[in-house]
Amino acid sequence: MNNRFLTLMLCAGAIAAAVMLVLNPRLEAARDAGAPREEAVNVMDTEDTGDANEMRKTAVMLIKSDGHYWARALVNRKASVDFMVDTGASTVALTQDDAQKMGLRPHTLTYDIEIRTAGGITYGADVVIESIRIGEVEARDVRGVVMQDVLSQSLLGMSFLRELYSYEFRSDRLIIRQ
Repeated sequence: MNNRFLTLMLCAGAIAAAVMLVLNPRLEAARDAGAPREEAVNVMDTEDTGDANEMRKTAVMLIKSDGHYWARALVNRKASVDFMVDTGASTVALTQDDAQKMGLRPHTLTYDIEIRTAGGITYGADVVIESIRIGEVEARDVRGVVMQDVLSQSLLGMSFLRELYSYEFRSDRLIIRQ
């Protein structure tokens, strides 16, 4: 139970960052003005030879104008979900809308996990995501949390990134390898 609490507390920092995105008046003004939305991710699939004797599946994500790396992922092999990559989030955090798109029924979940953020206390429901695929890179049975409220954007946290062989930031690129 302590590990679960610690994991969710680490997630709180990432959620606080997402809350700040929502509260940023310039972003709100741009959204309200109907500014054209930038594509969420620019993923390029490549093969990385790494060592001469191994081939790795690779996806490359580009940084966006907001300073964050974004990934459009195929979740549970049926839903396209835009994630903000957040290495400070201990787990994948899902909005209610994204949870519903991927086949969960948010209204039936039990929101019993207390999460403290800079914006206050909120609650989440523990879930296991069948699969998250970005380009050719896929992780299965990924732990996550569906947020009861507050979260305006789903976060791709460490519960996904830990499943990878490696990830690295190079200038304006985030390279993930499996």
